[in-house]
Amino acid sequence: MHSLISAINRALSGSKLSILIYHQVLEEFDPMRPYEVTADTFDWQMALISRYFTPISLSDAAKHLENNTLPAKAICVTFDDGYLNNLTVAQPILAKYGVPATVYVATAFTEGADMWNDRVLDLFKDPNLTSLNIEGQTVTLGDWDNRNALAEKQLMRLKYLPIDERLSGVQQLYDDNQLPDPAPRMMNAEQVKQLADTGVEIGGHTVNHPILKVLSTEQQFDEISRCKQQLEGWTGKAVKHFAYPNGSYGKDLTDETVALVKQAGYQTAVVTDWGTSSPGDDLLRLKRFTPWDASPLKFHARLVKSRVI
Repeated sequence: MHSLISAINRALSGSKLSILIYHQVLEEFDPMRPYEVTADTFDWQMALISRYFTPISLSDAAKHLENNTLPAKAICVTFDDGYLNNLTVAQPILAKYGVPATVYVATAFTEGADMWNDRVLDLFKDPNLTSLNIEGQTVTLGDWDNRNALAEKQLMRLKYLPIDERLSGVQQLYDDNQLPDPAPRMMNAEQVKQLADTGVEIGGHTVNHPILKVLSTEQQFDEISRCKQQLEGWTGKAVKHFAYPNGSYGKDLTDETVALVKQAGYQTAVVTDWGTSSPGDDLLRLKRFTPWDASPLKFHARLVKSRVI
């Protein structure tokens, strides 16, 4: 069946590039992050991609898109944010199957502070806690579905606030419940360099991971350009690729944002809008997609469907 799906991909998808989007690759399942792949799942996904697709680096993909020379079944693998498990868990699997990758790093979180959303999720994760003080009310946590729903409510409340207000809002949740932060999840600067030295391309993802659309022009450019400068200083390599935080065109970024990314010197940038890219498409608005299926056959079929339709 995989061979048939692969034949359909070759015959019908034409000159298209798929870009997969990941965040973490977990050593084991996390009930507060059920959407994140585990190492076992990521292993068979990369094995499948290596066998039935043509994995290429994002830098090579950009050249092929510009020159209309994309190889058949071209695909890129990308990660957002800069999690430590990109180095410790994902990179050995990528190397095992010879799959290139790009990791977009939000630089403010390399000094021990986790992403604000992870801090919120971890607040609800301790199975020994049965309730939390949320905005002055005692809230019963219940089962994992209820914990996820409560966490999502807090994430949506905080997401579009200015950076300082968002961070202070998260800290208030911890202070109100007298809870310590868990161990850091993000790479530090030395680990970012270590990952770059394995051949994984490092891209920019702003400094503080804000919703760029709500910032002034000056604030947007500072987030975009300062991130690039920091990463180039850490890795000693040119940083050519960028990922817009949250990444939905129109909702989280504007044409002005795209122009600022170009002004900062990036060659490509990716959004989170689903789809594929073809020669002639804007290299600063490349689409991404990752099937969510738990079986190799369905994963393969849905990935090909996203290329054909």
